[in-house]
Amino acid sequence: MTNVVQRKIKPEEDGLRLDRWFQRHYPQLTHGRLEKLLRTGQVRVDGARAKANHRVAGGETIRVPPLPKGDAPLMEKPKPTMPAKDRAFIQGLVLHRDRDVIVLNKPAGIAVQGGTKTERHIDGLLPGLVEEGEERPRLVHRLDRDTSGVMIVALSARAAASLASSFRHRDTRKVYWALTTGVPTPRRGKIDGALIKRAAADGNERVRIAEEGEEDDAKNAVTLFDMLDHVTTMAWVALMPLTGRTHQLRAHMAAIDTPIVGDPKYGKEPARAHGEIPKKLMLHARSLRIRHPNGTYLEISAPLPPHMAKVWDMFGFDKNDKRDPFENFEPDKGVPAGVAEYRPNDRKREGARKDVQHHARRGKERGRGR
Repeated sequence: MTNVVQRKIKPEEDGLRLDRWFQRHYPQLTHGRLEKLLRTGQVRVDGARAKANHRVAGGETIRVPPLPKGDAPLMEKPKPTMPAKDRAFIQGLVLHRDRDVIVLNKPAGIAVQGGTKTERHIDGLLPGLVEEGEERPRLVHRLDRDTSGVMIVALSARAAASLASSFRHRDTRKVYWALTTGVPTPRRGKIDGALIKRAAADGNERVRIAEEGEEDDAKNAVTLFDMLDHVTTMAWVALMPLTGRTHQLRAHMAAIDTPIVGDPKYGKEPARAHGEIPKKLMLHARSLRIRHPNGTYLEISAPLPPHMAKVWDMFGFDKNDKRDPFENFEPDKGVPAGVAEYRPNDRKREGARKDVQHHARRGKERGRGR
């Protein structure tokens, strides 16, 4: 057993959750054991009891009680030097950098975090953005593997907590560009469809619009869309998610019969009359507006990835377009004028009602004919 230790919170750790602080300094201490230490008052912050979700402040003192040797802080293992090509790759993605944040233009095809059979990912490359020995940058949000575009990372725990708060309280404005199979009707709309995760026929999990009776397991999801241009059976659509659910944009666009081109989970093969379209997901995080840790707002946009730029050129779309189709939208004031509200389940129910009416009319007509 070790003795009681009083540890000061560093300025760069300001805003970090208490359980995350312990995870960082005592990684062998399980969450369950930490909860017991908090519940019994053995862990204290400036002498007071605290909960796991307490946000620590720079200068506070954490009382760490005697812990078994297995729960003592781990010694930092020397980290292997990052290959020069990986360091050059991640640094080549930088769109903006200051003392608190770095903004990247994430390429399509690379995962944000590791997982089964995923060894190379953005999170693993982040140390290449700083000098060896400096504090490691931190992820604060994610993009799907096949989605490209604006992605922000924090350079300190304090900045990470500030940015995470902005995402949590929706003090952000994210605009995506997509190419869809089919042209949205109406041209502008709001998709309000709670999403639920379920296993598909192929055994993989997918999200879809929740049906009646599934609402308790579903998560609220809302997306605004605006068609910026189109060619026959395909459209360039701007999307603004008002919530941040897994695969939200992909599932919502599929729900209104205009799936995103190149989507292997929710899409369908587009017509190829206009020439060869790369078989990649046509979804790009075009711009982000977020409250910066210094209190101002940071606004940044990312150029299209090569596979989408090729299609924009092919169709004559303006890939440098700077319009913000949602500039007059204010969440607290509701849906802007000219935007139709769209609830997929309402449409299904309306379709079912019309089918019933149609069959009823047919039945009456057959009855009169006898």
